[in-house]
Amino acid sequence: MAISNNPNPPMSNIKDINIVDEMRNSYINYAMSVIVARALPDVRDGLKPVHRRILYAMYRQSFLPSGPYKKSARTVGEVIGKYHPHGDTSVYDAMARMAQPFSYRYMLVDGQGNFGSIDGDPPAAMRYTESRLHKNSLDIIGDIDKNTVDFEKTYDGSYMEPVVLPSIVPTLLLNGAEGIAVGMATKIPPNNIVEIMNALTETVTKGIKADSERDCTYLDSIRTMEDLKSLDKSRFPEFNSDISFEEIFKLLPGPDFPTGAVIFDHTEIENAYITGRGRIVMRAVADIKETKTGRFQIIISELPYQVNKADLVTKIADLVRDKKIEGISDLRDETNKLGIRVVIELKKDSKPKTILNNLYKYTEMQKAFNMNMLALVNGEPKLLNIKRVLELFVQHREEVIIRRSEFELAKCREREHILEGLMIALDNLDEVISTIRASKDAEVAKASLIKKFKLSDIQAQAILDMQLRKLAALERQKIEDEYKQIKLTISDLIALISTSERIFSKITEEFAGIIEKRGDARRTKIHRGKIGEFNEEDLIQKETVIVTVSEQGYIKRMKEDVYQLQHRGGIGKKGMTTNENDSVSHLFYCNTHDDILFFTNKGRVFIQKVYEIPEFARQAKGQAVVNLINIEQGELVTSILTQNPSGKMVDEDITQENQISMVSQEPFKYLFFATRKGTVKKSLISEYKNIRANGIIAIKLTDDDELIWVKPTKGDDEVILITRQAHSIKFNEQNVRETGRASMGVMGIRFKSKDDEVIAMDVVRRNEFFVLTISLNGFGKISQLKNFPIQKRGGVGVFAAKVNSKTGDLVAARILDHPDSELLIISNQGQAVKIPTKDLPERNRQTAGVRLMRLRKQDQVTAIAII
Repeated sequence: MAISNNPNPPMSNIKDINIVDEMRNSYINYAMSVIVARALPDVRDGLKPVHRRILYAMYRQSFLPSGPYKKSARTVGEVIGKYHPHGDTSVYDAMARMAQPFSYRYMLVDGQGNFGSIDGDPPAAMRYTESRLHKNSLDIIGDIDKNTVDFEKTYDGSYMEPVVLPSIVPTLLLNGAEGIAVGMATKIPPNNIVEIMNALTETVTKGIKADSERDCTYLDSIRTMEDLKSLDKSRFPEFNSDISFEEIFKLLPGPDFPTGAVIFDHTEIENAYITGRGRIVMRAVADIKETKTGRFQIIISELPYQVNKADLVTKIADLVRDKKIEGISDLRDETNKLGIRVVIELKKDSKPKTILNNLYKYTEMQKAFNMNMLALVNGEPKLLNIKRVLELFVQHREEVIIRRSEFELAKCREREHILEGLMIALDNLDEVISTIRASKDAEVAKASLIKKFKLSDIQAQAILDMQLRKLAALERQKIEDEYKQIKLTISDLIALISTSERIFSKITEEFAGIIEKRGDARRTKIHRGKIGEFNEEDLIQKETVIVTVSEQGYIKRMKEDVYQLQHRGGIGKKGMTTNENDSVSHLFYCNTHDDILFFTNKGRVFIQKVYEIPEFARQAKGQAVVNLINIEQGELVTSILTQNPSGKMVDEDITQENQISMVSQEPFKYLFFATRKGTVKKSLISEYKNIRANGIIAIKLTDDDELIWVKPTKGDDEVILITRQAHSIKFNEQNVRETGRASMGVMGIRFKSKDDEVIAMDVVRRNEFFVLTISLNGFGKISQLKNFPIQKRGGVGVFAAKVNSKTGDLVAARILDHPDSELLIISNQGQAVKIPTKDLPERNRQTAGVRLMRLRKQDQVTAIAII
């Protein structure tokens, strides 16, 4: 190699460049390369380049859903060898995610082997796993061979790859997307396919169609496949729709994550879809359950999207170890092929609701999905709202259908052209045969046919290639029939391309087919309220229901008609499955939109919506109240009031008809309390308006007393107390002065025996004439209320009934407020009987009554309700 001795070499190839400008331009080029070619999905098929290349490579290798699995390494090698100029690790990681049911709402790759887990375990090496296209991918890549999308050269110019895939489904919305580019990032949540396709259908229906007839004069120029290459792209119109966001949200209420869980606050969700940016709060699904030993468990069955289960379990263990969360005795991961199950054992005196709230606060059991709907539109990154994404996808489908139809039109015209030549040959069969026989070779024969019969080169070649069997009469008829069918198909394709309504009708027809083929149920539940509000009233039907609470604290909601009317003296039907030594203590009718006030034996009050009480069958035990309200171990619900949405308080024992009439009258002013030891108290209802999640003090009690009854009053009502040993006292509530919420009260009735206790407290309402008493052994009667004299509070009262060993002590007493009411009686063993109150015998105060319910051996009456 010669070395120049010139000390001043020529400088013609050296340019002076400002380093600031060079760095800026180079970095912009790099950033755009990352944005367009790596990190952001295309709004049309919802795929990044690596995902698109994986699906296309598998399709070209015929790794189809109907075929056998192939080594994943074959696909990765094909992708990096032909299409993707990056490392094999990035390709295999992207491919593995498309095969993970916890990552993709609708998987695109069907994997066999270890493709990772929700615990963060990585997939096995690509040489071990096998894969093929998932059947869902066929809806994305189908029709790709019909000139539906543009192709471009690969990175080395050796092959061609699609710019976008002709997807029938909007993968961008179905599976979401996540990517970090330079200076921007995208994070789009997955959605339910039924909701998305319904929203797309409505978007098409509300589409703005400027002209029904499209300008399709160019269709006459389409004769061969080559003609498609020169078509002007301006033939694809822009699509816009008149659909409103409100109409979209009726069909598409929010994301649907593959891992289920719960999301909150429809206002924030809708705002995120409207603006393209927003914060969606996700929560794990966790239930509090009681074990046979009386302790409680928190069982986690669904996790927020993209939460690592193993890391979550480790985090909970760390919180317990560091004593940031107390009350947890054991932690187990019992997840199996049936689903996620993380069991948290609680200590005996722990508060389940408090611990669960702390888990939401300190762990990823509650997590935010920060939505940023950024995608490529014509190669440019744009922040989109849900309406625009739907419009752009419909526009993509319109383009695909037009291009597919043009491709089929070109194919049909090519075949039409050949059939016309064959028919000319059949019409002039003898001349054609003689012409061919007279020619010395095929080229001369072709030239002679073209000249003599004015055929094209393609037609002449087709005649020369025609088999002798085509000369038969039936074969000739087939050619004529095929020609007629081709003509009809051409006319139909031209009509389809030329008419907007036909195109949109075809689009909606395809969407309906997707719903029928791939539609599934929503996994993620949406709470319309914010965290802590749990407000679902807009989704809950208003209806009358029955709510029961057992003595050991199990509650359930049932349909109004679960009990049929019967006659007195029967054994009834099974009303509730209870534990041994448990029985129904409360049974009342209310509306699903009412509030329920739970008063406990320890003098506290909690509030809950009726529709939040889980619904169970008639025979079911129900759910522990501790799942709904934050009561302590050993604390029991003893009295219940309902409050309708207008704020009117309603007593659980007031009949439905009287409830309706009383709402329009003067509202209740006070809450009247009675304890098991005979203490009474009266406080303003307004003092119980702001009830916290942890409850508030309703009455102050002595250590040996319990709050049992709470009734709403108007200030001048009469109150009656009845004891277990059948003593009763009726007095005016004005004898009890108003006191504050945390006061103790005064004596209401004095007991003759230390073993006696109050078993009923009721308020005398308008048009109420009878006192109903029921004993342990199923005996009962009604007595006229006027036979109970008004006395001063604090006395021993008068007899309300006669009790003995046959009847047993009194277990319940009520004032009847309507002559056509119905009485529901429930026993300790869960039997229930429902009888009309007009069948009840009227007796004097001092009598025992008659048998109302025939009880099995060792069974006793525990609760009643007036319907």
